[in-house]
Amino acid sequence: MPPSSRPHPASSTRLDPRAPLVVDTRELPRRAGSMRPLQRTVPAPAGLGLELLGVPEGREVVLDLRLESVVEGVLVSGTATAPLEGECGRCLDPVRDSLRVTLQQLYAYPGTEVPEDEDTGRLEGDLLDLEPALRDAVVLALPLTPLCDEDCLGLCAGCGQRLDDLPADHGHEAADPRWAALDALRTTSEPDPDPEEDHRGRPEA
Repeated sequence: MPPSSRPHPASSTRLDPRAPLVVDTRELPRRAGSMRPLQRTVPAPAGLGLELLGVPEGREVVLDLRLESVVEGVLVSGTATAPLEGECGRCLDPVRDSLRVTLQQLYAYPGTEVPEDEDTGRLEGDLLDLEPALRDAVVLALPLTPLCDEDCLGLCAGCGQRLDDLPADHGHEAADPRWAALDALRTTSEPDPDPEEDHRGRPEA
């Protein structure tokens, strides 16, 4: 039976229809070309981002999507907007920003064959899960090294302070590393003074 005339399946699913990022498509006709808008504000799932920057768990993610019936399944397209928090990859100062990403994901009907090399989700009954598509879109859009400012100079290697807060002539006298081993050897090879010897050699008052 073709997808356009197949009744809505009532098969069991592991998805929870009450989950914020799970969408029930029963109201979308299974006729190619049918469309339905979807606007939803959801709490961000845990781990939505990279090590230094991401969407804090529980913060609002605004979805502005369109669901479209196609021959193979349901095509979801639109945008997601969310706040970002993290730390600068150079000076470790807090970074706060916002991100808007584009989502486009095909969810194939159960039993529909799709090429293995295509990034395609699956409908489970009438339900689809937006979280994997949202996670991929956010992670791919984030910089590996977020910056508090494009011109951030980072931290001083000598004292650890922000270079942007230090005078232009700030610096540290660097010891020649070639003498470091010799200095360490000299310190360990010198015997500790003998207190009794020092007392014996000191003239009486």
